[in-house]
Amino acid sequence: MSDNSAPLAFDINGIIRHQRNRYPVLLIDRVTAVDPGKSASAVKCFTYNEWFFPGHFDDEPNVPGFIQIESLTQTFIMSFLCMGEYCGMKTNFVSVNNVKFKRKIIPGDVLKIEATLKSFKRGLAIGSAESWVEGEAACSGDFVVAVPDILNRYKPKA
Repeated sequence: MSDNSAPLAFDINGIIRHQRNRYPVLLIDRVTAVDPGKSASAVKCFTYNEWFFPGHFDDEPNVPGFIQIESLTQTFIMSFLCMGEYCGMKTNFVSVNNVKFKRKIIPGDVLKIEATLKSFKRGLAIGSAESWVEGEAACSGDFVVAVPDILNRYKPKA
C-alpha cells in the first residue's frame, strides 16, 4: 500500500464478500482499516436486540466470552481474507491462547478491535487481537487459524 492510498475498509456487504460468517454469528459490523497481510481494525456495536442477551443474563445483560473471542477472530481473519487469492475461503480455529477478559461489555457498548497477523504460511495464520470500549481494555487473545483449502495442499498424500 502506498503512502498516498487510503486503507482498505469494508461495510457489512464487504465483510460478507470476504469471509464466510453469517447471521447469527457474523459478529463485526464494520472493518475500519486493513493493511493486507499485516493487520485489520473493526468495530462491533452491541445492542440489546442481540440474540444472546436475553439468556446472558435477563437481569444483567452482558456479552458472553465466546462472542467476544469470535469478534476478535473475525477481525483477525480479515487481515488475510482481504487478499484476493484468499477472499471468501473457509477458516477453522486451530488454537486460541492467552485470552484475557478485562471488562464487562453491555448493551450500548461499541467494541473497537485491532488485530495483527504475525505469520501466514501454508494455510496457517498466526496472530493476535485486542479490543477496547471507550478506551478501556476489554478482551485480548492469540490465535492460530487454518485455511483448509490452502493447508490441504501441503498435507502428505495418503
